[in-house]
Amino acid sequence: LAFGCPGLLAVLGLEAAAPDECELTRLLQDKLQYEMRLQYMKHYFPIDYMVQVQYEEVLRPANITRLRNGTVSEAALRYLWFHVSSQAVLRIREVLPEEHPSWKYTQELCQLFDALGKEYSKYRQSEVEAVVADLVKLVHSTGSESRRKAVRPKALLDNCLKVMRMLYGAPCEWGWS
Repeated sequence: LAFGCPGLLAVLGLEAAAPDECELTRLLQDKLQYEMRLQYMKHYFPIDYMVQVQYEEVLRPANITRLRNGTVSEAALRYLWFHVSSQAVLRIREVLPEEHPSWKYTQELCQLFDALGKEYSKYRQSEVEAVVADLVKLVHSTGSESRRKAVRPKALLDNCLKVMRMLYGAPCEWGWS
């Protein structure tokens, strides 16, 4: 399956986060520092600017907690996070002209998601719980205008970072404050 950022592939395999997965998500965490999200996703946009996304493209920590309580595997949750987050970056990029000051930043995020997709493609596709598979299908479906909502670009990346920390912090042994 190909996704929004050029060459973006995602296949999931292992329950534990692979070392390369940890390194790539650590790089993503560095790119998603508060100051960078604030500058590129808030200050460089008009006041109260919103991006139209599908309802399923907003993944919050509470969603992950609910899915975990429903016994969804950590690997499937990372799979879902990857699809939702890469799609969120794509949604933001869709509204930016190349001359926009946030263009290069979103390009760098896309490149990290591309690399993460390649990392996932090294493994065999696993059986992903039906609830996650259905959500991923909805995230990538077209013609779903009725399920759209307006979200601030910074909020999309805030959620991306919070959920990434929930899913990768312990298995990758991140030591952040």
